[in-house]
Amino acid sequence: MIRISDINEIVQSASMVVGGYAFSKMDDRNIRIVGLEYPNHALVIRPDGEILETNMDDIELEIVLGYWERNKKYMEEEVDA
Repeated sequence: MIRISDINEIVQSASMVVGGYAFSKMDDRNIRIVGLEYPNHALVIRPDGEILETNMDDIELEIVLGYWERNKKYMEEEVDA
């Protein structure tokens, strides 16, 4: 069971939150995306949007990738740093 404190920790460590998904830069420059309503729904992508691993269904995946494409500019400085 996911606790509210777990969700708060995910949000606090995120670089960006869009549409109920937390986007975080990983040490290897990849992006980890976690659903806040269902934290077991996760995705790891490269900065160019290439999918490395996921357990999201195709519809959720398309929605989240759309959020990434429209908002990645807000993380570019951090991703490129």
